[in-house]
Amino acid sequence: MAGKLVSVFKLLEPADQLKFFEFLSSKLSPDPAAVLEAAKAYAENADSESLIHLLKTVEPPRQELFRRLNRAPDGTQTIVRMRERLLQHVKAKPALRAVDADMQHLLGSWFNPGFLELYEVTWSSPAKLLEKIIQHESVHAIDGWEDLRRRLQPDRRCYAFFHPQLPGEPLIFVEVALVPAIAKEVGSLLDKKSEALDTKKFKTAIFYSISNCQPGLKGVNLGNFLIKRVAEKILQEVPSVKTFCTLSPVPGFNRWLDALPSSLTPQQLADKKDKMASAVNQLMPDGEPWSKRINSGWQAITAPAEEKTALLRLCLIFLSKHAHSPMGDSVAKFHLANGAELHNVNWAADLSKKGLTQSSSIMVNYLYELDKVELNHEKYLKKIVVYSKSLDRLF
Repeated sequence: MAGKLVSVFKLLEPADQLKFFEFLSSKLSPDPAAVLEAAKAYAENADSESLIHLLKTVEPPRQELFRRLNRAPDGTQTIVRMRERLLQHVKAKPALRAVDADMQHLLGSWFNPGFLELYEVTWSSPAKLLEKIIQHESVHAIDGWEDLRRRLQPDRRCYAFFHPQLPGEPLIFVEVALVPAIAKEVGSLLDKKSEALDTKKFKTAIFYSISNCQPGLKGVNLGNFLIKRVAEKILQEVPSVKTFCTLSPVPGFNRWLDALPSSLTPQQLADKKDKMASAVNQLMPDGEPWSKRINSGWQAITAPAEEKTALLRLCLIFLSKHAHSPMGDSVAKFHLANGAELHNVNWAADLSKKGLTQSSSIMVNYLYELDKVELNHEKYLKKIVVYSKSLDRLF
């Protein structure tokens, strides 16, 4: 039965897939009356038997359906694709959120690090896999085969997680540059005509791109385990590498900048001792959104020193003071929660159009000191952002 459902779902039109999801929501949810009765029984007698009964009653019947599908041939991959389709409807159909929560919960168990396989992607890897790396690179687009070949030279590495039930399908991959020191701009790392460095110069591993390949695994935590596993692998393979650091974009910075003037009171903007307000006045004296300056031809390499100082200060405030807020930067949240240190904020680091429009060409180094990641992670959970003391000058 499960195998037949796997086959049928692949043939369904989008409208019929939506009907299937709505069936899962309306017909395979827990019985509210039974849940209430079980909850009352547990409240009256909080023993293990009543707890087990409550847990069984609360669990939606559709979870057992998903488990059976997962055991069918091609079932795991079908569930991942199924959730990818489901996510397209959740915003317009809030009732489907519970179905999505069930799928994410189960996928989180089935795709835990113990089941994943880490492989290095090389120029000798199958062509289909290399095509998927080009297709799914989401941070710094790969400009054809020559570009990919350069990214797979001895001083560049690409590692990906795979799952046994999805053969040949990368789940997530990270690109790494092996360099003499912490990189402060991305242009040299992406230069496809650059010469590969001598292996004797490998001192630092720069994680410069992390890309998810499976939309159906959104929310399933893979990236933090990937970075740590890759760092351990590089330590074994390249003992001269002692430093692990990212060169990361700040995709939410310009959006936050646009909203900043209206979030400050006239009194704050008039306070000359307030460094954030002074920076806002320096960049947007008339209250116009920063994106207007960007669209009018502003460039980091020609900006005056005062604007450089103002932007670096505001970026540091954004990353360190708003890391836990809804407006916080998604990349910062990922690395800081993963135990990295906010190490440096780099000027004119990404001069591409994407880098300009997202973050005014600023990029960030997040430092992974492997013996401190757990402590830093615990601090982040307590709303503390760990940053390099060298950044104090910008506050």
